[in-house]
Amino acid sequence: MSELRRVDELLWEIPASARPDMRVPARVFADAELLEALQGDRSLEQLKDVATLPGIVDAALAMPDVHQGYGFPVGGVAATEPPDGVVSPGGVGYDINCGVRLLAAPFTAEELGGRRERLVHEISRAVPAGAGGESSLGLRGGLLDEVLVEGPRALVRRGGIGTEEDVELTESRGRLPGAAPESLSERARERGGPQLGTLGSGNHFVEVQRVDGVHHPEAARAFGLGEGQVTVLIHSGSRGLGHQVCTDFVKRMDAALGRYGIRLPDRQLSCAPVTSAEGRDYLAAMAAAANFAWGNRQAIAHRVREAVRRVLGAAAAEGTRQVYDVAHNVAKLERHHDRELCVHRKGATRAFAAGSTEIPERYRRVGQPVFIPGSMGTASYVLAGRPGAMERSFGTVCHGAGRSMSRTGARKRVKGAELRRQLEDRGISVRSPSNRGLAEEAPFAYKDVERVVGIVERAGLAVRVARLRPIGVIKG
Repeated sequence: MSELRRVDELLWEIPASARPDMRVPARVFADAELLEALQGDRSLEQLKDVATLPGIVDAALAMPDVHQGYGFPVGGVAATEPPDGVVSPGGVGYDINCGVRLLAAPFTAEELGGRRERLVHEISRAVPAGAGGESSLGLRGGLLDEVLVEGPRALVRRGGIGTEEDVELTESRGRLPGAAPESLSERARERGGPQLGTLGSGNHFVEVQRVDGVHHPEAARAFGLGEGQVTVLIHSGSRGLGHQVCTDFVKRMDAALGRYGIRLPDRQLSCAPVTSAEGRDYLAAMAAAANFAWGNRQAIAHRVREAVRRVLGAAAAEGTRQVYDVAHNVAKLERHHDRELCVHRKGATRAFAAGSTEIPERYRRVGQPVFIPGSMGTASYVLAGRPGAMERSFGTVCHGAGRSMSRTGARKRVKGAELRRQLEDRGISVRSPSNRGLAEEAPFAYKDVERVVGIVERAGLAVRVARLRPIGVIKG
C-alpha cells in the first residue's frame, strides 16, 4: 500500500519503478475506503504481477470491485499489443465468458402481484442449477460444433430457442470469430455438451427484479426500462467446457514459457505470444467457449420465457424482451488508441461509449448497456458506457460489487437456512438446491455496490441508468 501514488480523486497508481520486472504501472480505480479493504488480500500484488506481462501497454488496471483471483486479480484489465504481446488464460479465468443477460418483462411488479412466488418456482423448475446440472438440451456432435462456432444463432436457427433480436442485442452478436471446435480437448466437449441451458453453482443466479429507480431517463427509454417494471437478470457462463479449456491451456502454455524466453513472477500467469501457435490455438478455443456461454444464456433465457408463459400467458412471454447480454471474462482483439490490442477482461465488463459501431444501433445514441449485479439482498444497476472508459480503461468497467469475504468466512457467519429466512422476510423469494451454496453468497460477503458503482460513475467510465431490486432469486 505504501507504493500507491494518487493520480486523481479516484485513480491510484503503483509506478513501474516499484519492481524491476514491471513493464508498466499498476492502477486501481478506488476511494480510500475500498483501498483500505484491499489490505486483506493479494489483489494489488497480483496486479503488479500482471504489469510484468510481455507486450502489456499503458497500465495493468483494476476496477473498484477488485479482489484476489487466480494469477490475475478478479476485476483486472490488461491490454497487450501483438505480435510480441501475450495472451494469458489466467487473464480470462476458468469460467470463460461468464456474463450477464437482462430481460425486461411487459408487466410491473404490482401487476405480477401474488403470482411472484409461482413465477420464481417455475423458473427454478425450468433452469437446472447446481454443480453438476445436466440439461434436456444436451448437445452432441454436429449441433455442439454449430453452437461453438455460431453461438446463440445456431439455437435460433435449429431449435427456435430465442429470437434473432436476442442475437442482435448480445455483445459481438453472441459470436467471437475464429472459433475452432477442433482446438478443444475431448474432455472439454464431454463436460460442456450436456450443460447447455444450465445455471451452475457458485455466484451464478437467475434473479427476478423490479426497476426501483430511473437515473437517466433517456437511456432507460432506449433500453426499454421503466419504473416498477419486472426484469430478469441471468448470470452464468461456459460451465465445465470453459473450465476445461482454461485448464488445458494453462498447462500447455506453462510448458512453452521457456521456448519464448518468458519469465513470470507467478506461473498462474502462464501465457504465450498472441501470434504463436499456442496463442492462436487458445484464442480459437476461448472463442468457442465464449460462443457456448452466449448459447447457454440464450437457452436459459428461453426457459425463463417458458416459465413466464406458464404463469402469465403467451402475451407476457412474447413481450419479455432482451435488453442486452455482456461478457465479463474474455480476451478480445480490439482497436484502442489507433492500435490493435488483445484486451483481457477478468471480472470486468466491456462498456463502450455512444457512437461505437460495436453497440446495437438502437443504443448507439446513449452508450452500451452494462449490468452490475449487487447481491441477493441489495440492488443491481444498469449503466451505460461513457467516453471516459474509452480513454482511461480500454472501454471497461467493473462487473459487480466484488467479494469482500471468502466463501468459507461467509459460511462461518450465517447458515443457509437462516439466510433464506432473512431474505424471505424482506420479500425476496429464494430457490436454491444447497443451503451451503446459499450461505457462501450472503450479501455481507460482498462490497457495497452503491460505492462501487459510484466510483465508476464519478471516474467518468459509465453513468447510472436504472436501479434494480430483487424480488426473487434462483441460486445454483
